[in-house]
Amino acid sequence: MSMRHCLPSVGTPIVATLLLSGCTMLPDREAMPPVVTSAEFQARIDRLEGAVTSRCMTDHQASLDQQLHQQQVLTADLREVGSQLRQLRGELAGRDSEDDTPEATRQCRDSQARLDNKEILGRSEWIGLPGVGTYLKARIVSGATTSSLSATELIRFERDGENWVRFKLGLNENDSVVDSVRDEWIEASVERRVRIIQASGEDSRPVISLLMTLGPLRETVQFTLNDRTHLDHPVLLGRRFLMDIAVIDVAEQYLHERPEFSGGRPAEEAGADEAADRAEKAEE
Repeated sequence: MSMRHCLPSVGTPIVATLLLSGCTMLPDREAMPPVVTSAEFQARIDRLEGAVTSRCMTDHQASLDQQLHQQQVLTADLREVGSQLRQLRGELAGRDSEDDTPEATRQCRDSQARLDNKEILGRSEWIGLPGVGTYLKARIVSGATTSSLSATELIRFERDGENWVRFKLGLNENDSVVDSVRDEWIEASVERRVRIIQASGEDSRPVISLLMTLGPLRETVQFTLNDRTHLDHPVLLGRRFLMDIAVIDVAEQYLHERPEFSGGRPAEEAGADEAADRAEKAEE
């Protein structure tokens, strides 16, 4: 038997084995995606379009809401500005009205405001000294710093380690006073001393405090003691007394009633004592 006739019988099983084993040696192939039908594809497109449309609608509504809020804020701001403009117009109109007010009227109004809670005094007034028990005429002088009381026969002495002074009222025959105190001694503690420089030289004067009344005013006033018998008024009231409580109307005199004291004349009889000062005013 020839070799050619023997091969098929031997090779057939080998070839079969190789073919079977070769199948297992080939690499694995990737799984193929499932086949999508046209209906499923269209459904997916519709879902995407719906999602995009919904998102666009949401963003558009949010934008509209934001614009509406901004519009409301701007409207509120415009209303507030309009209100402020109306208020400013009203104030300007009021100022224009004030500008039309005559200057004299405005000055009178301002003067009245400054006079509130202040007493108006004439250039001459009656005062009372309750501690002494008498009334006296007083000249009101804003140019003088301190007040002054006419005194004579001053005697300085010490009491309980403090400086005191004893004196009499310095009066002349024409001065109105309660007669019983005209020659009485008056004692008071010395608050301080002031130095007065005059053409004749320097003078040191004691300062005392006395309770004084003038119309509705009732104040403790510091007086320097010096002889004023050569003057028309035994009392001078300066600006330390006037400050914050009174103003002077120099065109007037005796705006306030004379106080009454035991032994003195009634207040209604003060006119005769004021006559000389009123005659002086008439001559002026």
